[in-house]
Amino acid sequence: MREICQNILPVAPWMEERTLRLPGLNPVAPGEWLLVDEAYGAQMAYRVELIRDRLSAVHRLADAARPAAEELLDRVLAELRAVAGFAVSPDDVLCPDGRRVPIERDQPMITLGHLVQEDFNILEKDGDQHGLTAAILCFPASWNLEQKFGRNLASIHQPVDRYDEDIERRVQRMFDLVPPDRPMWRANYLIYSNPDLFQPRREEERRVISAKPPHWLRSERQCVIKLPKSGAVVFSIHNYVLPLMALTAAQRDSLLAIKGNDFFKVSSKHGV
Repeated sequence: MREICQNILPVAPWMEERTLRLPGLNPVAPGEWLLVDEAYGAQMAYRVELIRDRLSAVHRLADAARPAAEELLDRVLAELRAVAGFAVSPDDVLCPDGRRVPIERDQPMITLGHLVQEDFNILEKDGDQHGLTAAILCFPASWNLEQKFGRNLASIHQPVDRYDEDIERRVQRMFDLVPPDRPMWRANYLIYSNPDLFQPRREEERRVISAKPPHWLRSERQCVIKLPKSGAVVFSIHNYVLPLMALTAAQRDSLLAIKGNDFFKVSSKHGV
């Protein structure tokens, strides 16, 4: 078990009107797609380790998705030129933690995994739905890349209780219509008895929450961005993990009010 935590949770999804109603999408402000927070160094060290030691568990790239992956790498590099702490040159990137990351264009997703805290999933249209064709997913929150790879949106979300036909239609419509110049974000939250960021879990496996403390809150800031050349949709994830006691009093009280008396009795594979 590895504990890498932030000091604050900047957005409490259960407290804000803009994130409460599914899918809870909001426009990404210019320059706020890729975030660097106080956990950058520790998260990146873990990402480097996972890419080195568990590559097959965290990386996928279909041959047909290579143009989209290369386009995504170019998009991220362009974005990082304006992010404090990064220095982008033609051959490499100097990162805020002092690492110099080579730009390996033949390994676009792996290069991305070494640069930023965000995980990236690329989804491309096949028939009526988008399917998962490439990913660098170092910090899965109870799902398994091997199991999900190549599947469409409806199939990927099949175990999620709240992902009904109405939400499915709305999400697919959003993927179809999101403009390249107007990325969107949403956030979720989950309760864990284990703070480790690397938690792959197959659909048939259950995420058990102990009734005994300690507990951690995990929140994903998820962004949806369309790539203009390929038309692929990028789903990026920035992870926050905090002990429940590190939340503000208002955040804890409102969370307990929502969860009620059964808060610590949940034993489920489904996130909220």
